[in-house]
Amino acid sequence: MGDWEIRPASVADVEAVAELRAVVLRPDLERLGRYDDQRVRQRLRDGFAPAHTWVIEVGGTFAGCVALRPAEDAHWLEHFYLAPHLQGGGIGGAVLRGLLEECDRDGIVVRLNVLHGSAARRLYERHGFTLHSEDPVDVFMVREPARRAPFRPAPS
Repeated sequence: MGDWEIRPASVADVEAVAELRAVVLRPDLERLGRYDDQRVRQRLRDGFAPAHTWVIEVGGTFAGCVALRPAEDAHWLEHFYLAPHLQGGGIGGAVLRGLLEECDRDGIVVRLNVLHGSAARRLYERHGFTLHSEDPVDVFMVREPARRAPFRPAPS
């Protein structure tokens, strides 16, 4: 998995995140006929909330990000991007697992949307997300908090 860490994002991270978003989403957006070089970056800039975003660093270098935005009935997992050369190595799964463990402790439902045909959907399904709804471009998924069995002391 390599030497990675996660840190809170700052306003200064927005351009690096916008650029990574354009790189990561390009193949899926092109396949869907929706890629626009400027729009893909501007949508990130318009919705970037550093207070709810973390930067993933590998070897001290920017490698990705993830946001968990509180909403009325759930938290939205957003802007989860990892540099293509690092995908499939376990970093994304470890980051997601850590965020979901916190949500489970607090009993929080997590929602997300992923592009139709995106390989990321398999990652989300492995972590308990299920289909909620879909449209021609997006698949909306939801994950209920994991229920832990109540503590029962061992018989004496």
